Amino acid sequence: MRKTVPGERHRQLTVGEVSARSGVAVSALHFYEAKGLIESLRSEGNQRRYAREVLRRVAVIKAAQRVGIPLAEIRTALGALPSGRTPTTEDWRALSAGWRADLDARIERLTRLRDALDGCIGCGCLSIRDCPLRNPRDIMAERGPGASTLEPD
Repeated sequence: MRKTVPGERHRQLTVGEVSARSGVAVSALHFYEAKGLIESLRSEGNQRRYAREVLRRVAVIKAAQRVGIPLAEIRTALGALPSGRTPTTEDWRALSAGWRADLDARIERLTRLRDALDGCIGCGCLSIRDCPLRNPRDIMAERGPGASTLEPD
């Protein structure tokens, strides 16, 4: 077991240390930084140094990505958190509650898509009129098959 050195708790981490501890590739950390998801400082030798709370922020990013939250939404949510402190369980609850409605809507869309998929399996036609996968919301299907001339309204 490693002993804690006085002052080590406030020591900043190198990009390699953050990568090793978080399980995230160095290139991904650089990408997160470029996208404004995490921040680093520069040492006198111009090397990246991260505050320890970046580990929790990276964990939040990875958890949100795992459920399909786009990075832009993650950045916005992380931007609402106070900087300079580790995100808490309460912070995570607030972030995840904000994403819940979007996730529920996506689940509903995927469920409808899955249920409609059964109609296409085996038919081989991918019907232009009926197939929600190939031709969703087809308003021209009412005119029947073949070419249609679009008339001005």
